[in-house]
Order: sequence, then C-alpha cells, then structure tokens
Amino acid sequence: MAELMSSGIELMFAGMGIVFLFLTMLVVAINIMSSLVQRFFPEAPPTPVIAPPTSNSGIEKATVAAITAAIHQYRKP
Repeated sequence: MAELMSSGIELMFAGMGIVFLFLTMLVVAINIMSSLVQRFFPEAPPTPVIAPPTSNSGIEKATVAAITAAIHQYRKP
C-alpha cells in the first residue's frame, strides 16, 4: 500500500511540474509576442474628432425640430 501511495505522489508531482512548465512557457511566449507586436506594429495616433455640425449646416430648423421631437418621443418611457 505504501508503494502505491508513493507512486501516486510521484505522479501528482510530475503532473503538477508539467503543468507549471507549460504555463511558464505560455507566459514567456505571450510576453515575447507582445513585445514583437509593439515593436513592429506601433499604436496608431488617435484620429481627430470631427466637430458636430453647427446650425448653419443648411438643414431647416423645422426638420431639426421634427427630428428632435421624434428622438424625445422614442426615448420617453
């Protein structure tokens, strides 16, 4: 019985060691890929935000009022 228990403990430590080794290699591989991506594909600069159209955009005030009323009616609970 003691021999069976020691074999089980050896197998447990071997399995835990293999899992630990695999996870360590996975973390190293992810860090290497991350550094390569950051080096060869740097983050693009942010694009400027386009300002919303002003009231002089050529849209009639009645149309804007109708759209605003429709949105208000839609959002009303």
